[in-house]
Amino acid sequence: MKTLYEATSTAVGGRSGHVKSEDGPIDFNLSVPKGMGGDGGDGANPEQLFGSAYAACFGGAVQSVAKSKKIDIDDDAISISATIGFGKDEEGGFMLEATLDCFIPGVDLETGEMLVNEAHEACPFSKATRDNITVTLNLLLDE
Repeated sequence: MKTLYEATSTAVGGRSGHVKSEDGPIDFNLSVPKGMGGDGGDGANPEQLFGSAYAACFGGAVQSVAKSKKIDIDDDAISISATIGFGKDEEGGFMLEATLDCFIPGVDLETGEMLVNEAHEACPFSKATRDNITVTLNLLLDE
């Protein structure tokens, strides 16, 4: 891989600690959700961070695919919601799952499905999770 960009972040104190990016925009406390036995404090958690990053990256992949196919979409109106589930597998180990709800205004079903499926092939987060966790893709259409 030819590296185009690197970002470094550090977590101190695990799930109930603190995260900070080397260059500063990320700098906040973490909290363990009540559903995982924590206090449910006002800090973020790794699943929220992962979901936010995956949603943003996937939205960029949708934009990139649309541009390469010369499909006119409103980049600012694309909305990707990532729901990250945390649970246990059959062996008692911990696992993640992801559901991506994709809203691309102004496209028909066929175009939307093509954009979402090709974005899933192109997105680095999708590549990183492929064959590791279950990822469900949903296309939400204009009503």
